[in-house]
Amino acid sequence: MTASTPFTIRRLAIIGCGLMGGSVALALKRAGCVDHVVGYSRSAETRETALDMGVIDEAAAGIATAVRDADMVILATPVGALATTLQIIAPHLSVDCILTDVGSTKSDVAAIAKQELGRHAARFVPSHPIAGKEHAGVMHAEADLYDERKVIMTPLPHNALGAIGAVQAMWQICGADVVTMTPQNHDRVFAAVSHLPHLLAFSYINGLANQADSDTFFALAGPGFRDFTRIAGANPDMWRDVFKSNRDAIKEQIDQFRTALDSFEAALDARDGAALEQFVERSRDIRAPWRLNAVIPTRDDLTQQ
Repeated sequence: MTASTPFTIRRLAIIGCGLMGGSVALALKRAGCVDHVVGYSRSAETRETALDMGVIDEAAAGIATAVRDADMVILATPVGALATTLQIIAPHLSVDCILTDVGSTKSDVAAIAKQELGRHAARFVPSHPIAGKEHAGVMHAEADLYDERKVIMTPLPHNALGAIGAVQAMWQICGADVVTMTPQNHDRVFAAVSHLPHLLAFSYINGLANQADSDTFFALAGPGFRDFTRIAGANPDMWRDVFKSNRDAIKEQIDQFRTALDSFEAALDARDGAALEQFVERSRDIRAPWRLNAVIPTRDDLTQQ
């Protein structure tokens, strides 16, 4: 960090130059708070696109090269690739380098970082931006992706206070509203409000597709189908890792959903119109104040939530 502004990153390394990592770089450049951005992605085409777009200033040929001499590292890889990534970069990090990530699960990330980073673990502060778009890839990166969006930080007991402050400042400069919680509470909350909804959308689409007349279903589907299934277009690699990483919390939410579904089915079997109406009315009344108080996205949140 330098003193040219209240918060300036001299050299920022982005590992995973896609939508999320690319948008961080653009947001910090917009604010004039980063001097040089070096990026690495497995795809040479992605690296070149990021360079041509001005998302990064230097395309690194390897992960180790990317992080060398960096003041801050943003890990924007799938959760499943994090352990290998940290193993590779750990010997090449500068003493004061600060790290964070953008993954959708946090307990596993915290454990992996503690195991793989050694002395650098004190400066790894896990993060989860609640933002995204329908389409992934660096070509869709935007400087305003995080504006007025929440970023969940899950500081760890062994984190250095300076690292926590630097990661928080970075996200705030990107335009985000930072919320802190423990990794365990994060995973429990997002199993309920993000992971289960995605699982239901995926299951619903598969359930329809497995029926003989599925072509008719899809041909006649309207706005309700579109709204409910929007998140079923999410990244398969990312969600495979999320489901594996947060299995126990997701299973708890499946049990809660099964209980609610059983109650609804019982009302159907009994032809209990009053119970069915109450079921729908209660759902509407619970959701209404949330919608009024929530920041309603102007973009489809598929990639990260």
